[in-house]
Amino acid sequence: MSDLIFYTNPQSRGQMVRWMLEEVGAPYRTELLTYGGTMKAEPYLSVNPMGKVPAIKHGDKVVTEVAAICAYLADAFPEAGLAPPIDARADYYRFLFFAAGPMEQAFSLKAVNFEVPADKQGMFGFGNHEIAFAGLTRMLDGRDYVTGRFSAADLYLASELGFMMMFGGLERKEPFASYVARCTDREAYRRAKQKDADAAEAMKAAG
Repeated sequence: MSDLIFYTNPQSRGQMVRWMLEEVGAPYRTELLTYGGTMKAEPYLSVNPMGKVPAIKHGDKVVTEVAAICAYLADAFPEAGLAPPIDARADYYRFLFFAAGPMEQAFSLKAVNFEVPADKQGMFGFGNHEIAFAGLTRMLDGRDYVTGRFSAADLYLASELGFMMMFGGLERKEPFASYVARCTDREAYRRAKQKDADAAEAMKAAG
């Protein structure tokens, strides 16, 4: 039995962690949870008291939050080459935490039709949606990948951008469209998508 357990629902941000696990290549066991059901009850609440997925348990260590899980797995399985050397991680951390913080906040607030008033933009780390994505456009300028080769930061950023474009929260334009296409053209991504599709069908059949 694997000492790496993956808690998820196939129709959640757990898809990002599934992709990361497939990139890592280590054996893992999947625990599928239901919204409003097993996700909000014991024993899962002892793993994540927020009652949200995804989460992983690696031996006696629990990690929640997608960006944290991706960073943890990259460090826990260095042979996968998903994090640059310690002395070359400036851009890796910069992009990973920009995507998990300002970028996601900007997208989420726009998704619920909240526009930050001009006189309140200084209170928000992203300013407003336009500022955040204009900044990301400049950050990606001239880059195929965040650090020159595919890493966990690319996996997280491309997943978020792909989700935003899929659901209309971000225009499908350059440099975002080609960046996402480049990052997702990987066998691990395709394996992950198939496994989540199969899991979704199994959960649907089980009611």
